[in-house]
Amino acid sequence: MAGESDRAVGANGAEVPARRPSRWRIVARVALLAVSATVLYGLLPRVLAVFAEAPRLLELNPLWFVAVLGFEIASFTCVWWLTRIAVPGVSWFVAATSQLVANAVSRIVPGGPAIGTAIGWRMLSVSGVDRTQAGAAIAATSFISNGVLFALPLVAVMGSIFGAPVPRSLALVAWGGALVFVVLFAAAFLVVRFDRPLRLAGTVVERVGRWAYLRVGRPNPPTAGSLIRQRDLVVSALGSRWEQALAAAVGNWLFDYLALVAALYAVGASPHLSLVLLAYGAGAVLGMIPITPGGLGFVEAGLTAMLALAGIGGEQALLATLAYRVASYWLPLPAGLGAWIAFRHRYGTPPETTPA
Repeated sequence: MAGESDRAVGANGAEVPARRPSRWRIVARVALLAVSATVLYGLLPRVLAVFAEAPRLLELNPLWFVAVLGFEIASFTCVWWLTRIAVPGVSWFVAATSQLVANAVSRIVPGGPAIGTAIGWRMLSVSGVDRTQAGAAIAATSFISNGVLFALPLVAVMGSIFGAPVPRSLALVAWGGALVFVVLFAAAFLVVRFDRPLRLAGTVVERVGRWAYLRVGRPNPPTAGSLIRQRDLVVSALGSRWEQALAAAVGNWLFDYLALVAALYAVGASPHLSLVLLAYGAGAVLGMIPITPGGLGFVEAGLTAMLALAGIGGEQALLATLAYRVASYWLPLPAGLGAWIAFRHRYGTPPETTPA
């Protein structure tokens, strides 16, 4: 009958209006897809240049490629360990499958990190983890993992004191990352220890959020009080286990970096580790850009260029980037599909809900 598609059944059995995507949200999604397509088209020559090296992967020393895969597996295992630290009692199966699925989803759609995070949260909650605890755990692990990422340029600069000097072309990346790390650490310290800075920032977020939520037709905009409650949840999610969490976050990025180093040795390069660390940090940040799925195109173009600045030959940089991306980007995609099937077999399909 006409009009029935505009109604839904509420929790108390009463009919309520079905929620439709607002016009602004539809426009935003179309605009994001258009921007993604345009950027990918512009980066296509660089991406094709990287994939043109694919036949040469068969020429690599297989032992080095096994090392690349081993380091990537160790990197993913550290992420699962970090989840188990943030959510005590969660099984390795749930930690692994939720992360693999969230990672795969975040890398196949534009703006995927938000969608991947929501799916990971749903999978944790379906497995029996309290929804609030699951949200706090995801926030805590993201915060500490990104903090370690921004520390990488500072570590590379310190390493260059005892190894190869940093060329002028990479100096801006190095000191910029070091400055971000210092600012991030200071901000985190103030936010964790005191309410006033977070309340002042929350007031701005509340005003902007109220206007933005009104434009897109969404209820319950963020408030200063909700930010403080979320801060308390993040802090309590780690508690006295923050040292283990830091070790797991460092291991995640360290093993991923070593995978890139192994790829460079596999193509016959003799890299300076401190300079490669700078190039790796820049590539990791490019991978976080939500314009293209998983930073596709950005990482291939950016990492190849940064490796060239670090003294790696052009052909070697292209082939090493391809070997690294096969292990870190492409192979985890079918692994995510397998993890989704295994999770559904054990727990069923996660409900269509999103975290507050």
